[in-house]
Amino acid sequence: MPRSTGWKHWDWVRLYGINMALANGAQGTETSPEHRFSTFVTVVSSVSVRTKIMGIVLALTGVLGFSITLQVRGTMSETLLAELDNRGHSVVSDLAARSVGPILAHDLAGLHTLLQETLANHPDIRYAFVVDSSGRVLAHTFAEQVPADLLALRPTETLGQEAHIHYENYEGTIHDFQMPIVIDGVGAVRLGLAETRLQRIIDGVTRRLLLTTLVVAVAGILAAIFLTWLLTRPILDLVRTTNQVRSGDLATRAPHWTDDEIGELADAFNQLISELQSSQETVAAKEEARSHLLSRLIEAQEDERKRIARDLHDDVGQALTSTLVQIKLLQQSSKGESTLAALSRLRGIVDQTLTTVRLLSRQLRPSTLDDLGLAAALERYSSEFISRYPNLTVDLHCDLAIRLPATIEISLYRIIQEAMTNVARHSEATALSVLVTTREQRVQAIIEDNGHGFNVAETLRNKSSVGLHSMTERTELLDGNIQVESSSDGTTVFIEIPLESSP
Repeated sequence: MPRSTGWKHWDWVRLYGINMALANGAQGTETSPEHRFSTFVTVVSSVSVRTKIMGIVLALTGVLGFSITLQVRGTMSETLLAELDNRGHSVVSDLAARSVGPILAHDLAGLHTLLQETLANHPDIRYAFVVDSSGRVLAHTFAEQVPADLLALRPTETLGQEAHIHYENYEGTIHDFQMPIVIDGVGAVRLGLAETRLQRIIDGVTRRLLLTTLVVAVAGILAAIFLTWLLTRPILDLVRTTNQVRSGDLATRAPHWTDDEIGELADAFNQLISELQSSQETVAAKEEARSHLLSRLIEAQEDERKRIARDLHDDVGQALTSTLVQIKLLQQSSKGESTLAALSRLRGIVDQTLTTVRLLSRQLRPSTLDDLGLAAALERYSSEFISRYPNLTVDLHCDLAIRLPATIEISLYRIIQEAMTNVARHSEATALSVLVTTREQRVQAIIEDNGHGFNVAETLRNKSSVGLHSMTERTELLDGNIQVESSSDGTTVFIEIPLESSP
């Protein structure tokens, strides 16, 4: 069938684009431009810098190569097809002029020879034939006869008109030219030219351009690999240095590869590490001094408690005991009932005061802790604790195979003492359990209650919460760990102290 001469390869490209747009539109909102762009940005953002650079190089090379190929192919197609049309028009005009003589002389053999010579001299010509005014074929170049469907393309009444049409056959597109013979009423010459040779030329040029694009793309990939290596090597070193600094290694430094902005960034980062290292060393020195001062302060506090407890026991306790003895002697020598009653009341007051002084002495520094160790001291303290808080049951379990160092014993005793006091004063608990054990050169303690709990983070932020801060400081001074977990069902305090931390 004939087709329009204006249909170019760009029309096929536009038609393909329209079909793709319609297909994408039928898929719903998930393939909308916004969704596709968002997906593209997400994918591009997640890849490495090397991949981005190589992707840019490949994209530019591919777009440039294919654009040039399409432009060259389109221009060549238009130029060669226009040249084919001009050549066909020229050849058919020449045949029409040269056919007059043989036709008038009724020299059909000469006319046939003219057509065969023309066919041999022009490789694009597929056929040529001459018809008279009635449409009868006078001469042709076909092996047998002119196909009927070819004759049907040109009605007899159009033989006097110059025409040019396209149609498709097994070889592809055929350009059919018709030129009336210069003498009116004699007939016309038909000439068919194929695009096959031109398409082979165009396809060959296209293949060479695509091959060139491929070679350029490979060269671009190699250049991109080298370029990304140059660009990303210092960046990767910076990332590696950053990770090492994040893990605590402040001795590492980023290498200075180049003198550009990345090199300046590496120098600035190294300067930042140096300043951070200096600041950390200063903080560590201050923290060490603070810890040493706090340790000496606690040690002095314990020594002072021990001295006061000893003074209470030895001096005040002995004085109260002597007072009781004197009161007893007075009771034996006195005979008045009023005097005996007064002495009895005085004896009760002194006896209660003596009991209080002894309890205060044990609280300041229990002699059991120094003489018998942590387990015995906790047993004694638990008994006194239960007598003071009868509504709170205490389950104490100490599994200590060895005697702990004195510094650990006194610190752990104070921590457990503070924890138990906090439970009694603030948690409204009815049950309290204390577990102390040693495991793998570490001493562990767990204090757990069934009270209403509290907000641990808020309590730690509250500077007035001396008890919890004191427990934390005592634990950290011994290189230990303390963890407090609290909820509406109760509170649990985990303490772990290495035995090697003691002097």
